[in-house]
Amino acid sequence: MHYCIVSETYPPEINGVALTVQNLEQGLRGRGHRVDLVRPRQSPADLPLPHETLIGSAQIPRYPGMRMGLPAGRLLKKRWTMDRPDAIYIATEGPLGWSAMRAAAALGIPAASGFHTRFDEYMRDYGVGFLQPMALRWMRRFHNTSAATIVPTCELMEFLVGIGFDRVTHMPRAVDTALFHPGKRDPALRASWGLGPDDLAVIHVGRIAAEKNLPLAIRAFRQLQEIRPEAKFIWVGDGPERAAIARDHPDFVFCGIQRSEDCARHFASADLFPFPSHSETFGNVTLEAMASGIATVAFRYGAAREHLKDGLHGASIPGRDEAAFIRAVCRIGVDDPMRSEMGRLAREAIARLTPAQVAADFDGILQHIARSQPHGHARAA
Repeated sequence: MHYCIVSETYPPEINGVALTVQNLEQGLRGRGHRVDLVRPRQSPADLPLPHETLIGSAQIPRYPGMRMGLPAGRLLKKRWTMDRPDAIYIATEGPLGWSAMRAAAALGIPAASGFHTRFDEYMRDYGVGFLQPMALRWMRRFHNTSAATIVPTCELMEFLVGIGFDRVTHMPRAVDTALFHPGKRDPALRASWGLGPDDLAVIHVGRIAAEKNLPLAIRAFRQLQEIRPEAKFIWVGDGPERAAIARDHPDFVFCGIQRSEDCARHFASADLFPFPSHSETFGNVTLEAMASGIATVAFRYGAAREHLKDGLHGASIPGRDEAAFIRAVCRIGVDDPMRSEMGRLAREAIARLTPAQVAADFDGILQHIARSQPHGHARAA
């Protein structure tokens, strides 16, 4: 089969969507398919690989280091007319994604979309909550144009169906358990953080941004630190809130963006992962922490709802109960034997999830939409 993936974000950008899209692309290639990629040009020095089409881009407001693709409908129609894919996967709802959806519809090429980001929740996190209904209408219109909207959890599928999204398809995610592994724990790295073998490392991995609800993680750590004064808060990642947090908390350890093996080594060298976000569509870092053997505290939705068993792998907090979140961080943080056993069981639970199965599921969805739509028959946009 010949597939094309369109995404506004892709490595070397580091975020959950970029890494998920890359894994899906590699999974399809591993199954023997031809896969083209359409993405924004990330810098003047960014040169396309033979299978890539690079599109003009613009800086995303209030999000340093991330860019969105500009509309490219005319170019995509020309490319896809000359070299027609069997199916297209459009991962993002930005200007590039919208233009790709319209181009696919005009040419009658079946397209699936990915629901990766709760932009409606972002509206609240950035102080414009009144725009949430508008954001949901905008996303519904986009995704209902596609032949399938792929989501990572049953919870999200039920929510979207309930508010009028059509053709929603559940596709579970996995994690590379060979990469994220407790065996990557590094005493020398811990020592560079100022920690001894028995000291406590609390870790944040991800964007340091408003939508991650990071003040709650900081409050939880400070309460834990009253009981475990030797504890350190380790920050892996970057984002618009980093400078302010570093200024207000000079004792925190900031490690910057870490990729692949280095990211896995940082995760495995920690002891506790508090994940306070309310706005994740899934939360890949939850699986990465669990695969690394790290007890996790998260709110009960997304990956935490699907995989994190409360009291067994850490704590899964219902609703938005911030006091319960803080209590769980403190309770697990002070009990070394319990926390270690939670990490062991978390690793055991995640080990059964395989990227190969995700690739097979993704391939199956794309093949289904390709075979369900008569070749050359255009859908209404």
